[in-house]
Amino acid sequence: MLVVGLTGGIASGKSTVSRLIQERHHIPLIDLDLLARQVVEPGTTTLIALVKAFGAEILQPDGTLNRPALGRIAFGDESKRKELNKITHSAIRKRMVWLLIGYWLRGTRIVVVDTPLLVEAGLWKWCGEAVLVWCSAEDQLKRMLLRDTDKGLTEEDARSRLAAQWDLNKKKNYADVVLDNSKPLRPHEAASNPGTKDEDSLEEQVQRLVARWRRQTASVTGVAKWLVAWLVPPVGLLMGYLFAKRREWEFSVRLRTAGEDAKAE
Repeated sequence: MLVVGLTGGIASGKSTVSRLIQERHHIPLIDLDLLARQVVEPGTTTLIALVKAFGAEILQPDGTLNRPALGRIAFGDESKRKELNKITHSAIRKRMVWLLIGYWLRGTRIVVVDTPLLVEAGLWKWCGEAVLVWCSAEDQLKRMLLRDTDKGLTEEDARSRLAAQWDLNKKKNYADVVLDNSKPLRPHEAASNPGTKDEDSLEEQVQRLVARWRRQTASVTGVAKWLVAWLVPPVGLLMGYLFAKRREWEFSVRLRTAGEDAKAE
């Protein structure tokens, strides 16, 4: 089974790519942001652990999680932030693994894991391919203000949110594929030429990417690997472990080379 990690940043276009993958290409997608909400629903062991760690003041009167209250407590203190991440990330990963096992048992060939923290959380090394939806920081800022100014977002708020995330150029070093979403939209051109295709559009980039995944998993080698991993689970687990170690080594070489190139410049 090909597990693809999909990541990006605020207003980079990752949600658009996720929608295209699910709705147009009908590929299963695990959204870790959705899992993050599910694991803290009332009655879950994760919410109980959070209350034990941070107090009952993080709950709403109806027993649901008060996210702003938890944020004020956790993000102002590095040790509390680490405790929050330890509790929630563990629960999210467990649920993700069970979902992946379910897809594997059903014989699914391709699954996409959508998370903004693919690189930061180290999940990239367990993915057969890491895909980054990229645009410039300037484009991110413009899109955030265009989208959320009417919700009270100021330019200072937007810049603060961007500063709290990894720069997308830094994430490029971990990506096997970069989808370039920096091209400005020109709806008047699309309207005047409805029959034409923009080969650089995000939609076309996703189309080519999915077509390659399907060719890859349908090849003789791809089918053989899938059958062995599916029919003999211990072999599949060993293959996954060895693959992750190889990826870790390959990326360490890539990062070292990128650092040396930056120094040379």
